[in-house]
Amino acid sequence: MKAFNEDDTSVFLISLKAGGVGLNLTGADVVIHYDPWWNVAAQNQATDRAHRIGQQKKVIVYKLIVKHSVEEKIMKLQEAKQNLADKVIHGETNHLGSMSKEELLEILDV
Repeated sequence: MKAFNEDDTSVFLISLKAGGVGLNLTGADVVIHYDPWWNVAAQNQATDRAHRIGQQKKVIVYKLIVKHSVEEKIMKLQEAKQNLADKVIHGETNHLGSMSKEELLEILDV
């Protein structure tokens, strides 16, 4: 990590879970996710490692997802959970009443 942040090391490969704990990757200007985690907060935390104090560059984040894959289903689950959380936070709970039991359980099922 020190070499990546301080010299011309061009690539630093790390798992999403390892990337989400205590690293400063201010040498990064590109983050590529190709293995989304079901919990979008864990994924965001890993991305944030490149946005730490001392970052001097614009950081671009890519999410590589193959159509009709498990990863695509995870992305859709992340989006559905985020939309549901946004509605609850903004007091738009009337939408919850229009969801079927199956839809609600599908979103909440982990």
